[in-house]
Amino acid sequence: MCHLRDCSVCECPEHEFPETFKVPSGQLPVDDLKCQEGKPQAMVDRTLDKKAFRGWMETDNPWTYDDETDNSEMTYVNLLLNPERYTGYMGPSARRIWDTIYKKHCLKDLPGDASTERRVLYKLISGMHSSISAHIAKEYLLDEGKNLWGPNPTLLYERVLKHPDRVRNLYFTFLFVLRAVTKAGDYLSQAEYSTMNSLEDQNTLSLVNQLVNNKRLQSACPIPFDEAKLWKGENGNELKSQIQLQFRNISALMDCVGCEKCRLWGKLQILGLGTALKILFSVDSNDLINQSAQLQLQRNEVIALINLLSRLSESVKTLHDLAPVTKNAMDGQIAASSLQSL
Repeated sequence: MCHLRDCSVCECPEHEFPETFKVPSGQLPVDDLKCQEGKPQAMVDRTLDKKAFRGWMETDNPWTYDDETDNSEMTYVNLLLNPERYTGYMGPSARRIWDTIYKKHCLKDLPGDASTERRVLYKLISGMHSSISAHIAKEYLLDEGKNLWGPNPTLLYERVLKHPDRVRNLYFTFLFVLRAVTKAGDYLSQAEYSTMNSLEDQNTLSLVNQLVNNKRLQSACPIPFDEAKLWKGENGNELKSQIQLQFRNISALMDCVGCEKCRLWGKLQILGLGTALKILFSVDSNDLINQSAQLQLQRNEVIALINLLSRLSESVKTLHDLAPVTKNAMDGQIAASSLQSL
């Protein structure tokens, strides 16, 4: 359980909400999202109380449920006011979510003859899990009384660096999402990023173009796998449907997270993964002319995709930055333990 005020999500004033996103909708239900376990630091800082979330297109994503993309009960939140970090959410409730994801959905202890597709799904979930752990370790509450935040090398080692497969899966997930973003580059560079603030809109479009057209980034990052080789064979369509159902069930589990801020980031990143899967497995890489016509994304799918890529890249950087510090900290603990045993 989390017990800190940073487990909560604060609300932003309505005047910060872009006018172009507003629609004349009724007010939200009175029982809107709250931290289910009474932890004020787990609550979300919402952008809006009574205005609905509007996306670009009403299109279904076969990898997520409808409520993960766009409906009349959504509101915007400012993610900069709700950073992904330690919230105090721990214990059986937190472990139960991940245990259910790995065990119930056949992602743990895959047999040697498991399909490539199932292994890909496991790597993606494991990589996202490692990324979340890295952010928690990087932004850890070291002293609640002094509100002192900083890295926790021991936690990073125990949850990520101690397990080489988790590190590999983090890199795999980063490359997977990066490939999806670059594959949808033409679509993203032509999408509408209008908030009625011309300066910010121009900056957003410029940054998107720099990302999707960065040749050095694309050439420096190997392709994690060839998605064109998946879903082949006489059972390919059936296997795809099974794995889509598994992923949708995993996305639904994020609603069971008791910490509101953890739920916010969990749902956002699962939607980002679902969007990456949608891009890679719905667009023909060889049909460059019709790629944009094949792909339709909602506004919040794009937001989730770009934020997930940001989270993953920050996690990779965290591992690079903190690995030496973590090694020194663990070496010190081992040395101290050895001295005590003498």
